Amino acid sequence: MHRAERVEPAWLDPSSKAVVWVDLAAPTEEDARILSDVFHFHPLAIEDARSSLQFPKVEPYQGYLYVVLHGIDVRKGPKAFATRDVDFFLGPTWLVTVHDGEATSIAHLREVCDRHDRLLSEGPVALFHRIVDAMVDHYRPVMEALEQRIDHLEEEAFSGHAQLARRMLKLRHELALMRRVLMPQRDVIGRLARREFAAISDEMAYRFRDVYDHVVRLADEAILFQDRVTGILEVNLASISNRLNQVMKVLTVMSTIFLPLTVLSGMWGMNVPLPHFPGGEAAQFWWVAGIMAAIAAAMLAVFHRNRWM
Repeated sequence: MHRAERVEPAWLDPSSKAVVWVDLAAPTEEDARILSDVFHFHPLAIEDARSSLQFPKVEPYQGYLYVVLHGIDVRKGPKAFATRDVDFFLGPTWLVTVHDGEATSIAHLREVCDRHDRLLSEGPVALFHRIVDAMVDHYRPVMEALEQRIDHLEEEAFSGHAQLARRMLKLRHELALMRRVLMPQRDVIGRLARREFAAISDEMAYRFRDVYDHVVRLADEAILFQDRVTGILEVNLASISNRLNQVMKVLTVMSTIFLPLTVLSGMWGMNVPLPHFPGGEAAQFWWVAGIMAAIAAAMLAVFHRNRWM
């Protein structure tokens, strides 16, 4: 194995028995011309490979496969979900990868290939499988971090904090994005595992089947997590509503108690002759205050007996 700065067209001839891996990390205009001038890929495939975002897909062309898959964006950290797409052109004796330079799976495998020549000797499909397998494995730490975040949210759900709803909506958005990536990615790897394409041998189909099982589990977990977040959001909203009901109940009891007291104080505050209670002028205040206290105590007793408070 040796590195080269340019691709010789003779290497692409199957009779040369050379296995070529061309890795275009953040390609410039000159680098991108390799796709058209050397490999003669279809213009639509080149346009998709150079676009900033493509969802997972697999498209067969004459003599090669064009595959788009998504890997975890490690720059966001394990507690946030974001992906970056990697484009693959898979031919009989060559593999071309196009990405933005942040694909850790490709960078790691490139280092491994420098130390072990046998990896390239396995062929481009095996190399493609190793990259895909590593990309899928990198989803696991993010899924575990998401599960921990959901567990913490479940513990806080009964607190009824309004800010908790904002965090849950953000998490649900991340899970929706995960499903939008994992569902088509599951279908793409499933097609590779079912040997729908002649480039995939029986042995490689078995390997892709194992990767497919991992992606299916990830997709199922994303659906389960989204359902859990929806349930937590409903519990949190119910807790907020219950707290509001408790506050409204207290305010209603206070308003109900003060209603007859307001009527009574209003009547005895009018500038018209009213019946006098026994005692002098100074005793009238204490009679009215006592009656108000008795009414309030009686109403509180009724509310307590009927369990209204």
